[in-house]
Amino acid sequence: MQKDDFIRLRHMLDAAKEAIKFAKNKTRDSLEADRMLTLSIVKDLEIIGEAASNATKECLEELPRIPWQNIISMRNRLIHGYFNINLDILWKTVTEDIPPLIAELDKIVPSEDET
Repeated sequence: MQKDDFIRLRHMLDAAKEAIKFAKNKTRDSLEADRMLTLSIVKDLEIIGEAASNATKECLEELPRIPWQNIISMRNRLIHGYFNINLDILWKTVTEDIPPLIAELDKIVPSEDET
C-alpha cells in the first residue's frame, strides 16, 4: 500500500469515529429534529466515501473486508442526491455499518502515536 492510502484510511477512520460521536445519545428521530446533526453525519459519510474512492486499486485488493463499493455508492448518493436523503438509511449506516468499519480500520491504521 502507498503512503497516500494510509492517509486516506486515517481520514476514513477519523470521520467514522466523528460520526459515531455525533450520533451518541441520539435517536433516529433526532435526525428529523436537528438539521445540524444530520448535516454533520452526512459530511462525515461523504468524507469516508471520498477517501475510499481515492484509494489505490492495490489498497482495495489488500483490504477486501472493507465494503469499498458500498462506501463509495453511499458517498455518490449523498453528493448527487443531496435533495432527497433517506434518514432511515442514514441512521442505519451510522449505527450499524460504521461501527464494524471502525473495527476494521482500527486494525489497519497506525495509531496517532505510531505515525
